[in-house]
Amino acid sequence: MSYGLLKGKKGIIFGALNEQSIAWKVAERCHEEGAEFILSNAPIAMRMGELNALAEKTGSEVIGADATSIEDLEKLFDAAVAKFGKIDFILHSIGMSVNVRKGKHYTEMNYDWLEKGWDVSAVSFHKVMRVAWEKDCMNEWGSILALTYIAAQRTFPDYNDMSDNKAYLESIARTFGNYWGERKVRVNTVSQSPTPTTAGSGVKGFGGFLGYAEDMSPLGNATALDCANYCVTLFSDLTKKVTMQNLFHDGGFSSSGVTQKVINKYDTEQ
Repeated sequence: MSYGLLKGKKGIIFGALNEQSIAWKVAERCHEEGAEFILSNAPIAMRMGELNALAEKTGSEVIGADATSIEDLEKLFDAAVAKFGKIDFILHSIGMSVNVRKGKHYTEMNYDWLEKGWDVSAVSFHKVMRVAWEKDCMNEWGSILALTYIAAQRTFPDYNDMSDNKAYLESIARTFGNYWGERKVRVNTVSQSPTPTTAGSGVKGFGGFLGYAEDMSPLGNATALDCANYCVTLFSDLTKKVTMQNLFHDGGFSSSGVTQKVINKYDTEQ
């Protein structure tokens, strides 16, 4: 069901790869709610993914950009301004760890790989906002979002340096969000349930993450579509005064000490 929440709004969505991507679902829902947007991803991800199918479905333009490259981002935002004028929303759904991909344990970190993952997963969010800031291309009451995970606050085996990347990502949102407030633009992160995306599924033991979170969440895990619906509300005018927040969208996982489901699994007296 569409409510027209984003009618007339324009934006940029980073990170859609395939139908499992949260950014893909966000794009579909934004389109259904009346928004227009540019889809962007790194050139290598565009070759691997199915972005053109999403572009056709949503009537969107695809512009490749390496989000770690200021030059690429400047070209992307110039194209967005030429197409739309000022824009209303940005989604940063970008994350990558070479250490995770190559199975390098956290205690044996390859620091060159760490820097690459840190740049892609966190610093790119600063670069995106910096270019948008310098070009003054956000409308008042615009909304900038990045996707994160509770491993920024809690330890999860094998999430590796992505935990550190997400912590830094959230810090960037708060710090840059303070400055964006001067221009009446809000900046937030959404801490989503573990979600079986291409990136998420690459983490060792992901099935265990998923099952445990399901049992620990009173409402169960939030799906990619659930997250997309939440992002729509955060792009809409209904949340104009929400900024510099890390917003947990996880079925209650972040507030649960333990649930009866988990107790039942370990209660040997039953």
